[in-house]
Formats: sequence, C-alpha cells, structure tokens
Amino acid sequence: QVQLVESGGGLVQPGGSLRLSCQASGIDATDNVLRWYRQVPGKQRDLVAGIASNGGSDVADSVKGRFTISRDNVKNIVYLQMNDLKPEDTAVYYCKAIVIAGPVRGEYWGQGTQVTVSS
Repeated sequence: QVQLVESGGGLVQPGGSLRLSCQASGIDATDNVLRWYRQVPGKQRDLVAGIASNGGSDVADSVKGRFTISRDNVKNIVYLQMNDLKPEDTAVYYCKAIVIAGPVRGEYWGQGTQVTVSS
C-alpha cells in the first residue's frame, strides 16, 4: 500500500523559513517523480516543485529562488525547503508521487500540511 505522509507545516512570520517533509512508503525510490503542490480554499491545486528519481528538479516561477526541493532516496523522503516566506505562500501543501512503472504504478497524494505565513 502506497502512503505519503507530510509534516513540517505551521505558522511562521513573513521572511521566515520552514522545511516540509513527505515520507513515502510502499514505493521504490526509483522510477518515480515526487512533487509538492499547494492549494488555498476556493482555488485550484498548483504545482510548486517536482523532483525525479535521478535528482532532476524544477520549481515554479512564483517560488524560484526561495524554495528548494530535494529528496533522500535511501529514506524515501522528499523535502521542500521554503525560505523568505510571504503571506501569499499560505496554503495547504500536498505531496504527490507519480510512480512510472512497477506493480504500484499510478499517482498518489498525501493528506496535506497547513502552512500559514502571518505576522
């Protein structure tokens, strides 16, 4: 059974930092892409960053220079380091795994973690 569990969200002041973690279980560290999305009430879920098994990554223009995505293939964890946070970064952040091959091929979501940026 594939499971994604996010952690690390919370309340932070503008200019602060947070590191989100997403622990993946039930999937191999290879042949997958791990992504972070965020969503505010009433709006669509937006892609923030993604990273492939080989380490190739990208982040959305809106967070470029402030957010960094990384992964630990041994622990099967993907991280989102968020620096210089702004009030507009407030959202629920979701982890998504896209498994490209194998018996659990498919797409999976975590339950989300709230990030609130406010003074």
